[in-house]
Amino acid sequence: MPTYAYTARDMSGKQVSGAIEASNEREVTAMLSDRALFPVDVKDTTKTGGMASIVGRSKKVKGQTMAIFYSQLASLLRNGVPMIRALTVLGEQNSNPALGEIINDIKSRVEDGEPMGDTMARYPRVFSDMATNMVRAGSEGGFLEDALDRVGDFTELQEDLKGRTVSAMAYPIFLFSVGSVVLVALLVFFVPKFDSMFDRLRQNGDMPAMTEALLTFSKYFASYGWIAVLAIAAAFVALKVQLQTEAGMEWFDRMKLKIPVLGDILMNLAVARFCRVLGTLLGNGVPILKSLEISRTAAGNRLLSKSIADASENIRSGDSLASPLRASGHFPMSVVEMISVGEESNSLENVLPDIADNLEKRTFRRLDLFVRLLEPIMLLVMAILVLGVVLALLVPVLKSSTSL
Repeated sequence: MPTYAYTARDMSGKQVSGAIEASNEREVTAMLSDRALFPVDVKDTTKTGGMASIVGRSKKVKGQTMAIFYSQLASLLRNGVPMIRALTVLGEQNSNPALGEIINDIKSRVEDGEPMGDTMARYPRVFSDMATNMVRAGSEGGFLEDALDRVGDFTELQEDLKGRTVSAMAYPIFLFSVGSVVLVALLVFFVPKFDSMFDRLRQNGDMPAMTEALLTFSKYFASYGWIAVLAIAAAFVALKVQLQTEAGMEWFDRMKLKIPVLGDILMNLAVARFCRVLGTLLGNGVPILKSLEISRTAAGNRLLSKSIADASENIRSGDSLASPLRASGHFPMSVVEMISVGEESNSLENVLPDIADNLEKRTFRRLDLFVRLLEPIMLLVMAILVLGVVLALLVPVLKSSTSL
């Protein structure tokens, strides 16, 4: 009997690995489900190569491309095209080679009788947990087309929000980069040329302190600046290594929330993302505990994720969702109150998307205001720094001309 190596996640989200003897991969999936494990990667260790080997190394596909795939598949199925034929068409016409290869593998596995959701779960870098579970719920409940449409709409909305955030921060980052390059160029190439010109003032003791400090700093920066660059690079590498650990990622999430103004914006966006994912899952028939498990990982902040995990324990105990969210201090009171009302009226799946919409609108207004204020502040800071350099060089020049 073949031996299959597997990677799976338990109900707490922890990754586990092992090996199982089974007749085929479907039997492995069933055995893992019996153990309350969610399969991520299953492959036959007696074979090498083939499509099984691309599960763990599949490339990430752009969200916009995935949104189009979900919408196209939903449209084909709604118009009476059989699943296998629909996947064949999408696999052949797809302009993304990686996604096309994955679609063809999904088609082959679905032809062999494997459920669509289980097949998608083999590619966690391509299909999110939310998409996988909504497809499972849609397949079991007979509303697969609607589930795919909702996944497509959600993915497109998330990409739009990501694009708006990146575009909002692009100009401030550009200003900072250009300003930094200008200052470095002044200190390395322009300022040192004045050092010999001011020897007479230095000998007479008339050199302004600001100019002396600038020339000294420029001299050391030009000579030893590479050490600073290496130190920054080493710190960056060390930080990157640290952020690959759970403790490091939790520390980074905590630090982000302590940034004035921006921390509140990031937390509100995480809360909105959690509400939207949870509402979408509940609206498609996914059980609330499973929905909470998926949505807490989709929130993108470990502090928020811990609060949601505590809320899941409350749900298991038969309590409400709103109480532990209120106690965490991470959720705005207005959001908690609306969740509480949704629970009482048994309409949580309808309330949560409305919460996400309102919170995103308010947060993006704050983000736009923050960026508008940040731009002139950065321009002012850069102007003051450049003006300081110019004045430090201009004052001794004026002194020299008046002393002649």
